[in-house]
Amino acid sequence: MSELRFTEDHEWLRTEADGSITVGITAFAQDALGDVVFVQLPDLQSYDKGAEAATVESVKAASGVYMPLNGEVVEVNPALDSSPQLVNEDPMGQGWFFRFIPADTNAAGQLLDQDAYDRLIKANAQA
Repeated sequence: MSELRFTEDHEWLRTEADGSITVGITAFAQDALGDVVFVQLPDLQSYDKGAEAATVESVKAASGVYMPLNGEVVEVNPALDSSPQLVNEDPMGQGWFFRFIPADTNAAGQLLDQDAYDRLIKANAQA
């Protein structure tokens, strides 16, 4: 498995062997949302970085899942349609949201690594 990258919006990214990138929300985001009860997955199309690609609804609130980089969504996790609780049980595994092909294959390397993401969480907790 390749190294995970993260966004400041608490999405995780994992580059797959075929060059696609899998996206989900971090355990920190899932914990902040509470029990996820519904996920609206993105359409298979191109999105610009920062565009809302998916929506996640919990018992507490609804939140957007943002496109971390420019690219085309090529696959969604069909299991979330009938089992959104996978996001609660395994947010960084079986609870993934979508896969996309990035417009720039090197762009993911510019996102936060694990250490930088851990510092972001710590800073948010102290704020």
